[in-house]
Amino acid sequence: MPAITSANVAHAIVKLVAVDALPALMGNLVMGNLVNRDFEPTLAQAGDTVNVPIPPSLVANNIAEGGTVQPQNPSLGNAQIVLNTHAEATFQIPDVTKVLAVPDLLKLYMQPAVVALAEKIESDLLGLYARFTANPPVGTPGTPVTEAVIDAAETALFQAKVPASEPKYLVVDAATYSQLRQIPRFSEFQTAGEAGLRALVDGTVGKIKDFYVFRSQFVHKTGSAPVTTHNLAFARSAIGLVIRRLPQPLPGTGAIAEYAELGNFGMRVVMSYQPNTLAQQFTVDVLYGVGVLRNNFGVQVNS
Repeated sequence: MPAITSANVAHAIVKLVAVDALPALMGNLVMGNLVNRDFEPTLAQAGDTVNVPIPPSLVANNIAEGGTVQPQNPSLGNAQIVLNTHAEATFQIPDVTKVLAVPDLLKLYMQPAVVALAEKIESDLLGLYARFTANPPVGTPGTPVTEAVIDAAETALFQAKVPASEPKYLVVDAATYSQLRQIPRFSEFQTAGEAGLRALVDGTVGKIKDFYVFRSQFVHKTGSAPVTTHNLAFARSAIGLVIRRLPQPLPGTGAIAEYAELGNFGMRVVMSYQPNTLAQQFTVDVLYGVGVLRNNFGVQVNS
């Protein structure tokens, strides 16, 4: 059994913080849990560019008896996502031993830091709405969404050849979500069955016109009188969120770091001592970039 040393205790503290950090982050994400994150969390630096290959389009050729094949020269598409956001949230704990003795105190410190990171990521992902230009926006600014508007968004994604097996999502603000809950055909038991009952009693929309519906407090709004709410309908492969591991601090600098990773989503937790305040300082940070992978797989739903 290894001896208990101050170094072992320090690493244990950081691991304990890291274990609590990631579940809290994932629980506060909406967009971050819906978009494509299938990129390995390798080490990287801020400003690096990640190249994401896009499958090419091919056509089927009807080969006659005795005929020959027709070779095609498809061009592999490429979407570039720049790791241009290094988000961090830092807090200090005067008596870290007390926090270890009472784990609930650690959550009180950790949760605000993690929520701040989640809000930053959420806002950046929803800020991509303006880059979806392949499909014309549906809906009218300052006007409640209707069943016809949602239908038009789904039709646009179908015509863009979004695979039927790929889930489609509709992320809206609180007001638009409320409007969806009041569309008669989707909020009454006699017309929508169990789904209508859930919308009426539980307040959950669930699914409309093949869209899984979510609400977020960070849907972007622009203009005034009327304000345009930029809700977003998209397939998972329309948007990419790339996370990269940040390097460990230099040995001997007095800082200890641990990684918290789950499902291609991760962050770094760094602990250091601040002599000016006689406190342990914790920094939770993440290096990431967001980008549009398939322009035609998303459509703005304005309200």
